[in-house]
Amino acid sequence: MKSSIERRLRHWYLLLITGVIFTILSIWVFFTPIASFLALAWVISIGFVIGGISEIAYSISNRKHLKSWGWYLTGGIITLILGLHLSLRPGLTALILCYYIGFWLLFRSILEITNSFELKRYRVKNWGWVLTFGILGALISLILLWNPVITSVAVIYWLGIGLLIFGLLQIVLAFGLRKIRNKIEDIREDFEELDFD
Repeated sequence: MKSSIERRLRHWYLLLITGVIFTILSIWVFFTPIASFLALAWVISIGFVIGGISEIAYSISNRKHLKSWGWYLTGGIITLILGLHLSLRPGLTALILCYYIGFWLLFRSILEITNSFELKRYRVKNWGWVLTFGILGALISLILLWNPVITSVAVIYWLGIGLLIFGLLQIVLAFGLRKIRNKIEDIREDFEELDFD
């Protein structure tokens, strides 16, 4: 019989999918010319919709066993709403897009900073990377919010850096959750091999 901790770690791969999507989006951002900024906004909105749905699915599938499932659900809903809003208004200016991305990245970064301490509690070695990426994401978000009136080229690169940090953070977090799950399975197997007779 699986423990409640094990059950709460199922579907860790959905966070991995989210991370891969946002990492790919960041690469797309770096290679998209300024002339196709509307295409960039459309691609970002689709990525946000898919990433939001993926995170909502992860949080709902773990709602009975994941203590912070509501935060994942909230993050997924915010990401989904942002993606839908961006897809319905592809003509958003770089200034408005920076504000959207800045606030979204700030919220997500704070969430991941708190998640890093939960990984630390479970003695996952790479919890520091999650904390580092969370702090970097928060700093990038503050730069976007503090000085959004920058050139289109700078907007594209800052957005790309922010998306890359978030994508890598989700990937590291997903593998951290998988590592916790594997440790639990190893402990259970060792326990079952013990002979109490």
